[in-house]
Amino acid sequence: MKNDYHSILADLNESMAQLTKGIPDVMEGYMAMSSAAKAGGCLDTKTKELISTAIGVAIRCDSCIASHTKAASVNCATREEVLEALGIAVLMGGGPSVVYASHALVAFDGFSNDT
Repeated sequence: MKNDYHSILADLNESMAQLTKGIPDVMEGYMAMSSAAKAGGCLDTKTKELISTAIGVAIRCDSCIASHTKAASVNCATREEVLEALGIAVLMGGGPSVVYASHALVAFDGFSNDT
């Protein structure tokens, strides 16, 4: 199975825009929480995106994988760093995470080639 993570991300952005239009107060609150969680602190943005990628794999969310592998790439994560994060996802998520970790690596490689 081959996923087109560029298309998945484009579809996600479109559906999120529709959701924001339909429930603006809820989405405003969600975006505020997202901004607060991603704000600078002890962990840098790259590390937070690697964590988010691993969680996306462990919960088997293709849209999460698309969003966070792209963000990891944009924030200069290396393939080796992504692989280490995927190792933790596999540890925490078991066999199904092995499958999604392979998807996440394909997604990261695709987004890395965009730059």
